Amino acid sequence: MRPADAAIAAPGAQVLDLIQLRLQRALRARQRYRYVKPVVLAEGGNFRIQSPCCSRHVDPQGGQIDIALLAPQPGGHWRLYARDHASGTWIVRFDHQPLDAALERLCTDTERQFWP
Repeated sequence: MRPADAAIAAPGAQVLDLIQLRLQRALRARQRYRYVKPVVLAEGGNFRIQSPCCSRHVDPQGGQIDIALLAPQPGGHWRLYARDHASGTWIVRFDHQPLDAALERLCTDTERQFWP
């Protein structure tokens, strides 16, 4: 399923702003690459997270790369995608979970699915 297919009706602008701030705050407490500043971009009801490529595995120049995509689902749940940089696609990594659980998975990233 493509991320655009997972999006439900976009919440109001004020709600999106609050969610975006919540994501930014949560990312400050992540465990990997704490010295870079990721960017949270609102795209409809979805949120795309980009970060400088510190490892140089994806971008040898250290440019901005996609890290994750959060897409809302019915019932207040979220789907978390990781970017497969080799194929240029989004891969579902965590599905139909509360936002807090999805953020914990993203910020902990013990399997290096999001922060390559």
